[in-house]
Amino acid sequence: MPSPTIVLVHGAFADASSWRPVFDRLADDGHTVLAPPNPLRGLRYDASYTASVIDQIDGPVVLVGHSYGGAVITVAGGSAKVAGLVYVAGVAPDEGESVNDLQGRFPSLAMGPLVRPAQLADGSVEVSIDPARFHDVFCADVPDADAAFMAISQRPVSAAAFDDPATAAAWRAKPSWAVFGTADYPVAPELHRFSYDRAGATVTEVEGASHFLMRSQPDIVARVIREAVVASAVNVAP
Repeated sequence: MPSPTIVLVHGAFADASSWRPVFDRLADDGHTVLAPPNPLRGLRYDASYTASVIDQIDGPVVLVGHSYGGAVITVAGGSAKVAGLVYVAGVAPDEGESVNDLQGRFPSLAMGPLVRPAQLADGSVEVSIDPARFHDVFCADVPDADAAFMAISQRPVSAAAFDDPATAAAWRAKPSWAVFGTADYPVAPELHRFSYDRAGATVTEVEGASHFLMRSQPDIVARVIREAVVASAVNVAP
């Protein structure tokens, strides 16, 4: 049976390098792994871009999404090539739901102002996180030096992205796995539990882990992805 290619989709305020510790572990096991850029220009655009990446892959795919990247794989995961979905502290909207719809039902545990808007030349607005708050809110369990670089290298996201409704919900038809930390401040643990229970996902909770648990707990995250790959491969026709 062909082993699925693993596609790692990063979230907002991050880039593909956020997956490096997980990539190292999966690559050492011999898995084929891709970590494409997530454009962060809006859910429809980002999902379409990810779908184009999937289209270029030979064989089955396991899609992995962190944070807002979870919404992206929820829409892009409808491709016939996608054998399974993995949410790493990822948001999993239903069709017609936006990230902000879910955040409104289960508000973030982060306190105080975090987001900094910036108007672009074309009149659109993108948002980033105040670097002074990045460490304590997003990745409190990541070493100081790593968190400092993550804060100043973060990629802003279109302000409209979190209001874009999902046009599909791949978790309704595809098997899913999820892993999140109980000390996730940007996305409340109760939101994770609600979303993953609704999706029928196989869930792993990591006590005390932050929102960026793929950086602080890469062994656990890699293990969940391996489980998804093995289970998904069984369902792939030879």
